[in-house]
Amino acid sequence: MVSGQRLRLALPSKGMEEETLAFLHACGLAVDRPNPRQYRAIIRSLPGVEVLFQRAADIYAKVSEGTVDLGITGYDVVREHQEEDDPVVLLQPELGFGRCALVLAVPDGWIDVESVTDLAEVAAALRARGRELRVATKYPNLTRQFLYDHGINFFTLVESTGAMEAAPALGYADIICDISSSGVTLRENRLKPITGGTLLTSQACLIGNRASLRADPDKLRLTRTLLEFIEATLRAREYFSLTANIKGESAEAVARLVTAHGDVAGLRGPTVARVFPKLAEAEPWFAVTVVVQASVLLKAVETLRRAGAADVTAVPIRYVFEHKAWSFEALQRELGLRLERDEPVGRRARGMLQGERPW
Repeated sequence: MVSGQRLRLALPSKGMEEETLAFLHACGLAVDRPNPRQYRAIIRSLPGVEVLFQRAADIYAKVSEGTVDLGITGYDVVREHQEEDDPVVLLQPELGFGRCALVLAVPDGWIDVESVTDLAEVAAALRARGRELRVATKYPNLTRQFLYDHGINFFTLVESTGAMEAAPALGYADIICDISSSGVTLRENRLKPITGGTLLTSQACLIGNRASLRADPDKLRLTRTLLEFIEATLRAREYFSLTANIKGESAEAVARLVTAHGDVAGLRGPTVARVFPKLAEAEPWFAVTVVVQASVLLKAVETLRRAGAADVTAVPIRYVFEHKAWSFEALQRELGLRLERDEPVGRRARGMLQGERPW
């Protein structure tokens, strides 16, 4: 690299570690860490990237201060710490793993409290008796704003770094606001989420330091490669490649037969190639290959069968690259870098910045 500096990528050392490593491996970006106790690693397929393992809760701060250039953490952490003119930019809001929700949960014994409206009444009643509702949370900013937005103005936030679910039972909080994935931990601690009490849904996301990426073309180039593989992998999860052997008079005739059915027409259209059978046959065979969405896989197979397919194979696709990496387009616009004049791309890039998926 011309700059002589590596692109530093922070990954979670606990919690999401295994899921993160599995995801990057699926993207073709396997992390090489011979010793699991080491906190540094490399990605052999992407020279110039140094991997650092940090606590997921600390990664946002490391990216914000510029200690690392990129990081994978939970979207809940990002939302909790985001500020106006934030030095952190969101590169990929949805990586597809680490799904959870930030929820308000009350003791099971609060039989009459089933919704946020009920909770507001409890807070008012406590205030009338001379004290405030105590809420244990690791997310004070999100919790405070949510309670205010829902008319709950009298409360005390109790910040805790330990097991949040134990707070009501131990008596230092009335309710909690915490991350929940399956709800099992809440139930085991005799807590229940309330209707309307979900602050946000979260999953793993990729973030970057705005200044370091803008200032270093080599780091930006490596970031583009990383985004290309991630975006193509996420897009490919929705598709299968189908190949079927069909008899027909010609490749054109078989293509017309297949494209007559929209579900199996493929992304651009079918690929049709002559098959040279082991035994001579009067009518020629053709291999038809199409790419279809997973949601219509079985329907596509049935359609090919009706078209005379003798054999159908389905293979999951590893990557689907479009003519541009839309997440990188969005990043360049966010950094104020010059792009080619292309309004449709501009609209899609802005959508990515708002958390939309272009595929």
